[in-house]
Amino acid sequence: MKFGIDRLLTEPELRKPLEGKRVALVAHPASVTEDLRHSLDALIAAGINVTSAFGPQHGLKGDKQDNMVETEDETDPVYGIPVFSLYGEVRRPAGQMMSSADVFLFDLQDLGCRIYTFVTTLLYLIEEAAKHGKSVWVLDRPNPAGRPVEGTLLVPGNESFVGAAPMPMRHGLTLGEMGHWFIRHFDLDVDYRVIDMHHWLPEAGPGYGWPDSRIWINPSPNAASLNMARAYAGTVMIEGATLSEGRGTTRPLEVLFGAPDVDASVIRKEMERFAPDWMTGCALRECWFEPTFHKHQGKLCNALMVHAEGAHYDHEAFRPWRLQALAFKAIRRLYPDYPIWRGKDFEYEYTEDVLAIDVINGGPALREWVDDTNALPGDLDALAAPDEEAWREEVRDLLLY
Repeated sequence: MKFGIDRLLTEPELRKPLEGKRVALVAHPASVTEDLRHSLDALIAAGINVTSAFGPQHGLKGDKQDNMVETEDETDPVYGIPVFSLYGEVRRPAGQMMSSADVFLFDLQDLGCRIYTFVTTLLYLIEEAAKHGKSVWVLDRPNPAGRPVEGTLLVPGNESFVGAAPMPMRHGLTLGEMGHWFIRHFDLDVDYRVIDMHHWLPEAGPGYGWPDSRIWINPSPNAASLNMARAYAGTVMIEGATLSEGRGTTRPLEVLFGAPDVDASVIRKEMERFAPDWMTGCALRECWFEPTFHKHQGKLCNALMVHAEGAHYDHEAFRPWRLQALAFKAIRRLYPDYPIWRGKDFEYEYTEDVLAIDVINGGPALREWVDDTNALPGDLDALAAPDEEAWREEVRDLLLY
């Protein structure tokens, strides 16, 4: 199979419209070709007139570890072109940045989750391209989480950098497809095209979205494995909790919780009692870790790790958003007074006076379900299932694969 970048480089007719144009590249460390050359190097070697580059959250080099750690603009030391940060003084490209090119090639590896900020960066770029008469081409890459859809739709009024529009947490689209939805949803007039992949088979195992012929490269520092990418639509919600998501360890965002003052074995039993159907499709393993930085730094934490891989993985059955909600619910039932949620004093992705968990989930519904002592699994299903089906129907005609 071929990703968008590989098709652009090997098919001259695709590159022809770029002749005589100034070209910008939006990229990160996972923006590589099939032979592992970075897209910036490969495009310039192919004779494309790259006049600027852009880095999203975590930077073009992927060197910024945590959320809200900004990257400054710089000049590329090899090519002498400006490298603009879309996670520094601005997150929406400014007019000076847009004036640096005629065509913007967007080549970011995504995780298929609404909160992963590269999808918002795409929207902002498309909106600014529409204002400035520029072209946007998405060099499409796989959605490693595949086609399944899960989670409630973001509630209007809860938009943020981790919630660009009313989409579910696990959206099931590639970024090329998502760009088409943005243009339709926001009624944007822009020159937009997708260099689509050849032979991407999101329903085919064993990768179910990620081809086993391609090496996994971290698109951000804590996206260290395909397992993480599959679990992320659930585990990312721990960023709004006092519990550890495993940052400061070698397997971040692959656990349902970690803390020095909880018993993972007891929590697992309560999860099995309360909603066993939500635990299918993966294996769960009790473990211990001591974060070297971040929440609970230097403290021994008991945890429950997700293994959505190997013989334990069932792509259709695995529901990470519900699984994470269930872990929160079990903790609330076992430890009624446990301070699960980070408070409003914790500023999450440039939001103010709102709980981080509500920013992450796009509204208060999940938190309210966890905290409601009378709420049952069916109550959360009743909120999410109609939204999930509505989203599938809304985007069905936009699927390219």
